[in-house]
Amino acid sequence: MIPKVFREVIDLGDGREISIETGKLAKQAHGSVVVQSGKCMLLCTVVSNYKQSDVDFLPLTVDYREKFAAAGRYPGGFFKREARPSDGEVLTMRLVDRVLRPLFPKDYHAETQVMIQLMSHDENVMPDAMAGLAASAAIQLSDFPFECAISEARVGRIDGEFIINPTRAQLEESDIDMMIGASADSVMMVEGEMDEISEEEMTEAIKFAHEAIKVQCAAQLRLAEAFGKKEVREYDPEREDADLEKKVYDMAYDKVYAIAKAGSAKHERSNSFAEIKEEIKATFSEEELEDFGDLVSKYYRKAEKSAIRDLTLNEGLRLDGRKTDEIRPIWCEVDYLPSTHGSSIFTRGETQALATVTLGTSREANQIDMPSFEGEERFYLHYNFPPFSTGEARPIRGTSRREVGHGNLAQRALKGMVPDDCPYTVRVVSEVLESNGSSSMATVCSGTMALMDAGVQLKKPVSGIAMGLISDGDSGKYAVLSDILGDEDHLGDMDFKVTGTADGITACQMDIKVKGLSYEILVNALQQARDGRLHILSKLTDTIAAPNDNVKAHAPKMITKTIPGDYIGALIGPGGKVIQELQKATGTTIVINEDPVTEEGIVEILGTDQVGIDAVLAKIDSITFKPEKGSIYEVKVVKMLDFGAVVEYTEAPGNEVLLHISELAWERTDNVSDIVKMGDVLDVKYFGTDPKTRKEKVSRKAILPKPEGYVTRPPRDDKRSGGRDNRGRDNRGRDNRKPREDKKEN
Repeated sequence: MIPKVFREVIDLGDGREISIETGKLAKQAHGSVVVQSGKCMLLCTVVSNYKQSDVDFLPLTVDYREKFAAAGRYPGGFFKREARPSDGEVLTMRLVDRVLRPLFPKDYHAETQVMIQLMSHDENVMPDAMAGLAASAAIQLSDFPFECAISEARVGRIDGEFIINPTRAQLEESDIDMMIGASADSVMMVEGEMDEISEEEMTEAIKFAHEAIKVQCAAQLRLAEAFGKKEVREYDPEREDADLEKKVYDMAYDKVYAIAKAGSAKHERSNSFAEIKEEIKATFSEEELEDFGDLVSKYYRKAEKSAIRDLTLNEGLRLDGRKTDEIRPIWCEVDYLPSTHGSSIFTRGETQALATVTLGTSREANQIDMPSFEGEERFYLHYNFPPFSTGEARPIRGTSRREVGHGNLAQRALKGMVPDDCPYTVRVVSEVLESNGSSSMATVCSGTMALMDAGVQLKKPVSGIAMGLISDGDSGKYAVLSDILGDEDHLGDMDFKVTGTADGITACQMDIKVKGLSYEILVNALQQARDGRLHILSKLTDTIAAPNDNVKAHAPKMITKTIPGDYIGALIGPGGKVIQELQKATGTTIVINEDPVTEEGIVEILGTDQVGIDAVLAKIDSITFKPEKGSIYEVKVVKMLDFGAVVEYTEAPGNEVLLHISELAWERTDNVSDIVKMGDVLDVKYFGTDPKTRKEKVSRKAILPKPEGYVTRPPRDDKRSGGRDNRGRDNRGRDNRKPREDKKEN
């Protein structure tokens, strides 16, 4: 018997719906829902241990996977099994995690898993836009201590009209692709890319998405009420001691405030703060520290955060001595690495990124193979964050989720400025060499310069800046911080990264930690970010004002040529013989793709030597050469035959045709060598395909004057007797032949 199913429906307002149901699947999980739109179905389950973990943070795991069976496809690879998550799946995990994590109590440390999987795919529905809704709905059905329902929605804009959760096809036409995460009361997360929009337009897009999210949050609450809202579980809270907290605060606050106000460098400041902490610990006995030493550390961090925030709000000063809108010193350099196709260094304060650019053919495109999307990227960016960049030594276990997320943000910031007609596949790699605040924005800046150094004709240069916010809800005071430090990232109420050109925003990423942030503060913060972004942009253009006109001498040159589809096979040759020999002889790389619409061949020729590229182009011209009927061409004799000469078009080497002996001269010719010799160059007239021989016909005599008194021979009379035509079908019987003499006996 199928169990009772509880269901809620969300109307998206344009004929589309999202349904949330529970009660049928995964009933042993602490909460489970199926979210469906069209044929797209997501299953989300949540489980949290009842025992607290021995850690001082929430061990939350958000896992999002797309099953290939959902799209009726097989996974790639030998084992035909889904393996490690793709970058696309990792990015969705990050989007959900960033909204959920702040809503658990700070003292809740139980191992918690949120697992979301695509069970059925619909090409007209982008599943990542519903992942946050699924996660929150499942939690609402559990007994987890969780503050409030949230949801996420994608917003696009087509022809000036906003749209919620657009299809992938609609997104191609949209100038905005933003994902917003929010509760009914507050926006909590924003991430996306835009086509140089203004700060006001970005704010309007956030407002539009928030209205849709409010409806989705209400639907979750109705579903939980109908299903039966569970009592929130009890758990062992962290130990608290108000007297100890006040004691530590009194000992630490003024000292921290003084060091913060001194405006020292990162390591000096960190050492000074560590000394204060050790001085405070020294006032307690070993027995006391063993009993409540963890509380001392906790309360010290709290006092340190309070002192630094107060310094900024009261005096407008920051840890390194800057004012709130001041940018750290910047220096830049391009063409630093001699062997790369493009390189640059961007250093801002204690953050440094070294970017490289590599140019290639379509063969080097980044292939994306997910159940929800198949395609390729001709521009992509990889971001590496080694431990030495922060002065640490720790294990390196593959690419982290953070590296995937920051690299994707920088890629989205830059990709819109790479022209559509760029012939190359372009890979940018950012190596973070120092980090103290927003290495992802340093990656955008170094990436811009490296691309211009490589000769990629960017439409406009792009810069990026990381911003922070410190606010006091009671007094209404707030401070927006430009170009935040790593420490300011942790102690602020909002951190957001904005990238753009001089004309508008190209990408953003925001995490808002304070409830009820007003849109007025958000707009002010974005405006201050614009000022900082333009300041940084001026430093980039002072270093390299415009893209180099050409790629570097050692970098590959790319030529793209279109040929008729009928000639693709001739260029490749049997078993690839022609193209392989051509690549070997010219030192080039040749890639041929077929246009799916026109069926033409698109030939990419990549090489460092222009002579080799020119040789390939000449060969292609030769293969695709098609003479025009009635035109005269220069040819060269390449082979002598009894019945004519094989000649080669001089403008298309290798393209040969037979010059028949009868077309050499008006006079009767007995020997070909009487008229032409090997290597002779002469002119011939092209007559197209001879209807009788079905071979191409050229003539030398047609462009020579007729000899005086020349008489054209009359055509042969096919009806004359004695010819082959006298041997009709009726005359081919055995009775028409001469009798055979009897064989002699042996």
